[in-house]
Amino acid sequence: MKISVDIDCTPEEARRFMGLPDMAPVHDIYLDKLKSALDSGIGSGTVESLLKNWAPMGEAGMAMWRQLVDQMGNTPKT
Repeated sequence: MKISVDIDCTPEEARRFMGLPDMAPVHDIYLDKLKSALDSGIGSGTVESLLKNWAPMGEAGMAMWRQLVDQMGNTPKT
């Protein structure tokens, strides 16, 4: 026997129903910091630092992505 239930709700309603925390204040703080970094001038070192902090597994995750991009760039063209 298979029972299906369709629930029509907004993402906000689903988050509250599931008991997940409201991350909107944290998201707003990150956006404010990113905007201030862009306003004060952002360099390549800043972008790399942000990506290292946001990437899964930190430095190991960045190394994995760098290796993947390098391999994609070295593929033979047919």
